[in-house]
This record gives sequence, structure tokens and C-alpha cells, in this order.
Amino acid sequence: MTAAVTGERPGRFQGLGSAPAPALVAGLAFLLLFWEPLRTLARDWWTDPDAGHGLLLGPLAIWLAWRRGLAGGIPGEAGGHRVTGLVLLAGAVVLRYLSGLAAELFTMRLSMMGAGFGLVVFLWGWRQLRAWWLPALLLVLSIPIPDVVLNSLAFPLQLKASQGGAALLEWRQVPVRVAGNVILMPGQTLFVTEACSGLRSLTALIALGTLVGGLWLRRPWTRILLVLGTLPVAMALNSVRIFLTGFLVYYVSPGLGEGFMHYSEGWAIFTVAFGVLGGLAWVLSRAEGQWRRAGSTGT
Repeated sequence: MTAAVTGERPGRFQGLGSAPAPALVAGLAFLLLFWEPLRTLARDWWTDPDAGHGLLLGPLAIWLAWRRGLAGGIPGEAGGHRVTGLVLLAGAVVLRYLSGLAAELFTMRLSMMGAGFGLVVFLWGWRQLRAWWLPALLLVLSIPIPDVVLNSLAFPLQLKASQGGAALLEWRQVPVRVAGNVILMPGQTLFVTEACSGLRSLTALIALGTLVGGLWLRRPWTRILLVLGTLPVAMALNSVRIFLTGFLVYYVSPGLGEGFMHYSEGWAIFTVAFGVLGGLAWVLSRAEGQWRRAGSTGT
């Protein structure tokens, strides 16, 4: 009876201590090779507002992997794919070398993730990597977007946010004119910067949508719908933020367009966006329940 109860969770990471020397050598080699991308990634999480969600996603991904445990039990007995794992590791090392020559942090960090995935496949096989799909995806999403991609995405979002905010201001009888990412009002000018483009909240919402979908939804199509839903939510609520800033600047005080009030609006809007995301997840969860009931009735 005792064996049946404890047989559920041996598993977490049993067997790793049976051969500590190879595991220790592999861990030291990994740290030596990927110390630079690991160090700079942690630095960006701490100092870059656009990457701050990594402070949540990184530890959370590790905890989720630990909580999930090993899908197949002991290393070497869980169907590890040695050849495939070595190929992934070799590819990751080559990518690390090439990205180091080019001083390109994004691919350097991707190589670190690829090496980690290769180690998982080498030890426990693809089954384990599939079992850890959510932690793996969260780790990938915690990598900051390259500046080239960030800049190419930010400006179109700035224009969309400016147009949406201006439309809402016109709806409230505020005379405005839009010139690119600049909103002109009588005696006032609002400049929609990259920080106000909504890209920062969009990347954080995509990560949160992935997390919520992975934890509470069961079907791939509902998870995909939830992540896709973050785009219109982020864009719409960012336009609302710009509208609120312009409305307060025009009717109350120009000082409300900057400083603490401006940043507190951003936090408040993000909280609303997270609530909308939770509501969408609830609707999709109910849709999954109806789908299951319809399927069971049909059979």
C-alpha cells in the first residue's frame, strides 16, 4: 500500500543523484559556456522595463518544471534520445559560437535555451520535453525581443494607438489632429513614445496569456485563441490610456500628462487588461466544457 502511494511522485527527479559526477560536469560545462547570455539575461530582466516580466517567468518556469516532475522516471530508463539530444546540443554550441562572434544577444540566449532543451532530450527524450512544454515556452518568452524587431513593431503600434486615442478624444468633443505619432490639441501636444505604443504591455500579456492558457485551458485551439486575443486587448486599452491622458491634459491640467499620474494610468490599464484576459479565459473554459459535454452526448 505504501509503495502504491509513493510511486506517484518518485519521480520528480529521482535517479539524478545516482551518477552525480556526469551531472556535475555537464552542469559546470553548461555554466561556463552560457554564463555570458545567462548573466546578461538576468541583468536585462532587472534593469530593462521591456524585459521585466522575465523576473516572473524565469523562476515560475523552473517551479512549474519541478512541480511537473519527470514524465518517465529515472534518467536512462525514460527513453532518452541520445543521438537527437547530442545533435541539438551540437547545434546550440555552434549557434553560441557564431552569435558570440557577432555579439548578438538574442541568438546567444536562444542557443542557451536550445542547449537546455537538448539536455532534456538527451536524458529523458521528447516525451519529457513535451511534458515541460509550458515551462519551456515561458523561458523562450522571457527572452527580450531584439531591438531591430522591437523598433520595427513599435512604430506601427504607436501610429495605431495615436489614431485610436485621437478617435476617442474626438468622441468626447476634444478638438484634435493627428500627425504620425503626435496628437495636436489646442495649446497642447501629446507625443506617443515607444513606451506608450503598447508593445511592452503586449509582450507581457502574451506571456501571461500563455501561462493562463497552459494552466487552466485544456485544448490547443482555446489556448491559441487566448494568446491571439491579447493583441486587440492590448491595442484597445492602450488607445484608452492615450485618451485618458489627453482628456485629463485638456480638461484638468497639462501636468497630468507626465510623472506619477501618467505611469499610474499605465499600471491601471494593464490591470484592466489582465482582468479582460481572465474573463476571456473563463469564456473559453466554458466553451471547452460545452464541447466536452456535446462530445460525450454524441457518443
